[in-house]
Amino acid sequence: MNIEEAINHPNATILDVRREEEFNEGNVLGSINIPLHEVPDNIDNIKSMSKPIVLYCKSGGRSGQALIFLQSQGLKELQNGGGFDDVMKLKS
Repeated sequence: MNIEEAINHPNATILDVRREEEFNEGNVLGSINIPLHEVPDNIDNIKSMSKPIVLYCKSGGRSGQALIFLQSQGLKELQNGGGFDDVMKLKS
């Protein structure tokens, strides 16, 4: 599944790993905010989320870090959506 299909999948969870202040300034409709530094403390919650999970941040760096960490914890069906603007352009 490519990133556009994942973002628009009916069961997708869109996970924003930016800081809460960034999230409050604008976010993808329906996305869930778990800042990168809180991801390790929310691993069980993230594991229970509907798949696929598409991660995003401001530019793709933090979401890339979150992706690597979550994969190391055994999660599958994850994709790095990149930055907020990237995901917004692909979201239908």
